[in-house]
Order: sequence, then structure tokens, then C-alpha cells
Amino acid sequence: MTSSLYGDKALRLRQVLQIVPVSASTWWLGVKTGKFPQPTKLGPRTTVWRLSDIQALIDPKKEGA
Repeated sequence: MTSSLYGDKALRLRQVLQIVPVSASTWWLGVKTGKFPQPTKLGPRTTVWRLSDIQALIDPKKEGA
């Protein structure tokens, strides 16, 4: 898996939380502990997650597909 977002949709935290029904503080704790995917920083105040990483979190069987 490459580190670029090219070819993959970038989701902001609000969009991620619509897919994964947890609070923002629970999400950040999960990121810190490795339970949830690591974000990509696009700027000093812009953090995004790759849609493919979120989909793999929801359905781990599709990760290799």
C-alpha cells in the first residue's frame, strides 16, 4: 500500500465518523492505540483518512481484494 492518496478518496474526520459510529475522542484514542487507521496530514489543520483504509476497517475480508 502506498502512502499517497492518489486514486483513493480522502475523508475528513466528520465523514469517517458517519461511517464508523464512534465519538471523535474514541476515534482518536483508537488511532493512537493502532485500532483505527493512521491519518495523512495534508496541511497544518487538515487531516484525512483513505476511504480504502476505512473500508478495510469495516470489512477486513475485502482488504486483499
